[in-house]
Order: sequence, then structure tokens, then C-alpha cells
Amino acid sequence: MKKVRNRKVKTVPLCTWRFYVMLGALLCGFAALIGRAAYLQVVTAEDLTKAGESRSVRVKGISSHRGLIMDRNGVELARSVPTESVWLDIETLLKQPDILQSEEWQAFAAALKRDKKELNQWVKKRSERRFVWLERQVDPNVSLYIKRLDIHGVNFKTEYRRYYPSAEVTAHVVGFTGVDDKGLEGVEKAFDSFLTGKPGKEKVVVDLYRRVVEERGVLAQAEQGNDLQLSIDSRIQAAAYKELKSAVLSNGAKGGSVVVMDVHTGEVLAMASQPSFNPNRSDSRLPELTRNRSITDMFEPGSTVKPLTVIGGLTSGKFDVNSKIDTSPGRMYLDYAYVKDHRNYGVLTLDGIIKKSSNMGVSKIALELTDEEFLSTLYAVGFGVETGLGIQGEADGRLAPRNNWSDFEKATWSYGYGFMVTPIQLAQAYSILGSGGIKRTPTLLKRSEVEEIEGERVIQPEIASSVVNMMEQVTQDGGTGTRARVDGYRVAGKTGTSRKAVRGGYGDEYVTYFAGLVPATDPKFAIVVMVDEPAGDSYYGGTVSAPVFSKVADTALHLMNVTPDGEVNRPAVATATGAVTGGVAHD
Repeated sequence: MKKVRNRKVKTVPLCTWRFYVMLGALLCGFAALIGRAAYLQVVTAEDLTKAGESRSVRVKGISSHRGLIMDRNGVELARSVPTESVWLDIETLLKQPDILQSEEWQAFAAALKRDKKELNQWVKKRSERRFVWLERQVDPNVSLYIKRLDIHGVNFKTEYRRYYPSAEVTAHVVGFTGVDDKGLEGVEKAFDSFLTGKPGKEKVVVDLYRRVVEERGVLAQAEQGNDLQLSIDSRIQAAAYKELKSAVLSNGAKGGSVVVMDVHTGEVLAMASQPSFNPNRSDSRLPELTRNRSITDMFEPGSTVKPLTVIGGLTSGKFDVNSKIDTSPGRMYLDYAYVKDHRNYGVLTLDGIIKKSSNMGVSKIALELTDEEFLSTLYAVGFGVETGLGIQGEADGRLAPRNNWSDFEKATWSYGYGFMVTPIQLAQAYSILGSGGIKRTPTLLKRSEVEEIEGERVIQPEIASSVVNMMEQVTQDGGTGTRARVDGYRVAGKTGTSRKAVRGGYGDEYVTYFAGLVPATDPKFAIVVMVDEPAGDSYYGGTVSAPVFSKVADTALHLMNVTPDGEVNRPAVATATGAVTGGVAHD
């Protein structure tokens, strides 16, 4: 047996420096990672959070809507209804291959009644846009159909659009808003800041397709618009609209307007214009249709101003209620032209002058007055300045006599030629008569029942009362306004027919009107009816405008439960006669 020798084993020395180097490197790496993590988590955390949120967190608006517009009885005349608008994230849309050639896109274009090729070109021109409106306020059924197509990049935003239940009936008063829900006409524009709400804000997290996946809280609460209650009575407004439209159509007229005012408060209960439009349809909002003729159209008032001339005579003290004027021989030559009556009425009392609508009578009164005495009444009732109604577009009329005007000019002013007024100004003037000489600012807002209504006395009460009594004769047998009678009520008013001015004189077109007060013993309403350019042989205020006054007044009196003050009459037969010669009106 061999004996094994013990061999000496060589040991390899450990390389301790390499170990420590590697260990140090690892520790430095961990330290660097920890330092970097600390830097990111502590030092730059806020910046990085903002950068991340900029890609996913958005501030989303919370919609608010305009306030209601109501009539004096709480009937809604305008309200905001939710609707959806379509917008495109075109960058997201075009990331989808062949999306513009897909069946879904074809259906999408067809739903919006767009030509596919034109829509594709429109989209490609905006290839880098992330937000662009495509269609505002789409039909609810259309928006539901588009949602079912589920096209990434096609999004919806909830908005509000105005809906007007009474449509054409109150269109000129209420007005309308634009696609951005801003008032453009009428009350909608005049009280836009009051009606407009304040949108809110909320923070949300969105995904790649901008769909909300998390709500982070409300930043600002939405404030809804204030409700507005008008003085308009929708029942009287409907009657005024219906009767005016019927008169305009049956007489082949160019247009017209009706104003109904509460004598004691200055509230406008109705304001209708023809032709009208549907504010719910943007394609019907043509400038010639949206004009509110009651406040924008100026016309020479003709014979409706004769009671004011009589008031000037009574106020001066040079005439009294028993004064008589000799109008013979029915015409007189002043300066360079004739003042004429339809026929020779002889000697007339003041009420006879109004009843017969004598140009000679009021001319002789005016010529006895100084310019200040004559013009003071016209200024006092508000001619020549805006009424203060507060609606944009209101004309201030035209009342500017020449310093050296002739006797003929002064005479023509006495029966309503040479200056211009609006229907609302004429309604205010008659309202002053009905209130016993108190001038109140017209308003389209309902007044509180306990509100103290301020007014200014501009006519002595006994004079105003006397002239109202004289105006009753106009609707009596032999007067020019018998068709303005209202069954069971006494009516005080005045007809008017004026020739429209053209370059170089007067043309062959007419404006007819009737302005009056009911009931005459204690007036409640001042009503003005104006019909512009009636066609045919019937173009007098007594035959065209007076019947509209009668029907509107009858409706208003019964709706407001006004106590009758007269007898039940048989239907009146028109006795109004007249002709207009050389710009001189007879009614």
C-alpha cells in the first residue's frame, strides 16, 4: 500500500480592493437613485405634477342659463332649453386610419346635412386643431344618432338656446338671442346683463379622447340668470297682434303697429308690429321684419295732434271750452299755400273742431298763440325726445321748428304736419291726457302694486278732462271715428290720416291712425293704432285703424274687468269721410 504524500495547497489571495470598489460603485448608484428619487419627489414634485396634470387635468365649464322672461301674469315668453353642440378634436380624429373614408364618417356628414368631400377638405385644413366648432345647437335626435356612431374626436358640449313659446306674437318686444346666448334685439338685448347667468368651473381628469374619467371638485359655482317679468299682458298682446295682422292683410298695407298703455302706471300692456317674424327660426330674422315699428318708425301724426293744439289754446287763457271759431269759408290762404277743410263747417265750438277734424279751426287757434304757447304742449307731452322705454333702436322723433317759420308752417303743425313722432310717443301723449295731465315714463317692466309711481304734471287736470270730453264727440254720430266704439263703454279718441312725404312734397301713400282712451269717464287704457300704406280706396283712420282700436280695447276692458260706463250700442256705420290734398289731412 502506497503512502500518499501531503501536498501543500496554494491559496489565492483575496483582491479586497476590487470588492470595495464594486461595493462603492453599487452604493453610489443606490445613492444616486435615492437622490434622484428624492429630487423628483421633493424638489421638483410640484413642477412635475403640473406637467402631468397639464396632459390630463382640465378645467371644465359648468353651464348656466339665462333667466326666464315672463308676462305680467307669469306666462313664459322666453326660456332657455338645453341643447348640444358638436365640436371636433381634429388631431385625434385624423390619427385613426382611413376615418374620413369610413361608413361612420359618411353617416356623420349626412346627419349634419354636409357634403362629405367639402367636410373632408374643411377638416384637413385644420389638421392640427384640438378644438373647433362644427355645428352649434343641433337637433336632439341628430345628436343622439351621432353619439351612437362613436367616432373618436367627435365631441359634444351642452349649451342653452332660447325658446319663445309665443313666437311671432311677442317677437318684437321680447327680441331674440344669438348662437352664443347673447341678446341681440328687444328685451333680450336691453336687459342682457340682468338675464345672463355666470358660468361655473370644475376640475376634471380626462383620458386620451378627452372623456371625463374623474371629477376633482367644483372651483366656482354656476350662477343662473335672473328672471324678468314684463308689463306685457300676453292675452291683450295676442288680441293686438291678431287684429293688427288682419287689418294689414285685408287692407293690403305695408305694415302697422299697436300700443296699449296703462294710463295710471305707464306700463305697456301690448306692443305689436306687422310684419312679424318667428324668433325661434334664425332664417326668419330679416332686418325688415325684426324692426319694432312701435318705437322705430316715425310719422307725421296728422289729426291725432289736434287735441293737443286745443290744449295749447286753453292753457294760454286765450280760449275757453265755450269759445267758437269761424272756419268759413272752409279755406284760407297763408303765405304761399291754402289751409283747407273738406267742406265749410262754419262756426264751430272747440269740441266741434275736434269732432269734425277741422284744419281751419286748429289753425286759427295756433295762429292766435305765441310760438312758445303753441309748442309748449308738444314738448310737454314728450314729442321730440325718447320716452325712456329703455329699448335699443327707439327713435326720438323730430320736433325742430325753424326760427323764422311761416304762418303756414305753424298752421300745418297744428294739425300734425311738419314734425314726426313714433307710436309709443303718441301713446304716451294720450296717456297723459287720460291721467288728468300727469306724465309718467312708459315701462316694459311690471310695476309693483305697492310701488309709488312718480309723475310730473304737465297739463292742468281741468283742461285735460275737458279735452277728453271733447274727444268723445269723435266717436259719436257725425264724428270721424264711429267705428272705434266699444259696446258698453264710452270712447274718447281721434282719427288721423296723413300723406307720406316724398322728395319735393307728398306722395300718394298714406299712414292711418287712431289714438284713444277707454273708458272715457275714467280712462284706463291709452291705445294707438297705426297702419302704414293701406291700399285701395279705404285709407282713412276712421275706416282702417278705428276698427282695430275697437276690438283691442274691447278685449282689454273685459280681461281687466273694467266697469262699463256707457250704453250698449249697435254696430256703428262708418261716417268718416276725408281726402288729403297737398299734404292736408281730413278725418
